Amino acid sequence: MKKSEHIIQWIKDYFEQNGKGCKAVIGISGGTDSSVVAALLVKALGKENVIGVMMPNGIQHDINVSQELIDFLGIPHYCVNIEEPVLDLARLIGDEMDIVPNRYDVYKTNTPARVRMTVLYGICGIVGGRVANTCNLSEDYVGYSTKFGDSAGDFSPLSAYTKTEVREIGRELGLPAKFVEKVPEDGMSGLSDEQKLGFTYAELDRYIRTGEIDNEEAKAKIDRLHRINLHKITPMPYCKPEE
Repeated sequence: MKKSEHIIQWIKDYFEQNGKGCKAVIGISGGTDSSVVAALLVKALGKENVIGVMMPNGIQHDINVSQELIDFLGIPHYCVNIEEPVLDLARLIGDEMDIVPNRYDVYKTNTPARVRMTVLYGICGIVGGRVANTCNLSEDYVGYSTKFGDSAGDFSPLSAYTKTEVREIGRELGLPAKFVEKVPEDGMSGLSDEQKLGFTYAELDRYIRTGEIDNEEAKAKIDRLHRINLHKITPMPYCKPEE
């Protein structure tokens, strides 16, 4: 069985057990992962049951790719620009702390991701839905996501698959190359994911699947990122009562 067929059946089973009659709500960034998840959802649930949400933070230079994917799949959609609430939060926090939070890299990258997740769950609450997580195994392994932001969701079709495998799944689904092969980027820094990480997805994916890597510097970076970011993908620790 093809990977795509296995995931489509898994999505059908998930909604049968956990969200019968619900819509799938997904953030559409125009990147490979959200494109592939959206296509999988359409195959599993029908396009009328998938809601795509574009969430630019002000001006998004590649928003046209998101719209092209939505048009290609034929799914209902909304566009919610998150710039104003992000700036409002910066002002409120800044006034209280007497700082300018949006000068801090963590604030600039993590807060928009968390606002986007709030938007998705807000739409879910109105339509009766389940939020699709769009992270893949490669990103999860090195913690390249925002906790309670893009790492959140109700179900995750791609978390067991590397970036290389996600592209393979996209090709199985017949997605155009412009969606499958798009260079991964955060849309804010002007750098690609690989430039920011300091190693390629090909190196990372090979290391995850085989334990083999030729670049010792890249290995050290991957091992460190995996170690310090495990908290993003493990259940919240809690204090158990004494026995």
